[in-house]
Amino acid sequence: MKARITVTLKNGVLDPQGKAIEAALGSFGLGGIGGVRQGKVFDIELHGSDKDAAEATLRQACDKLLANTVVEDYAIEIA
Repeated sequence: MKARITVTLKNGVLDPQGKAIEAALGSFGLGGIGGVRQGKVFDIELHGSDKDAAEATLRQACDKLLANTVVEDYAIEIA
């Protein structure tokens, strides 16, 4: 199985890197772009075929290491 975890800042948390990206895009002449928020993506290969067990393991990985759950949300997709 393969999984993708997407980690993003929670709404209301300031995103200075997103603002810098937004400004840089504007300086390249790319108009009409606003509200840029940056995040992280993890692609993970899993052994086994039990999706429920895999999701539980991935949630633990996010809660303990991959995401700072005070300021970040995460989404797990398993294929």
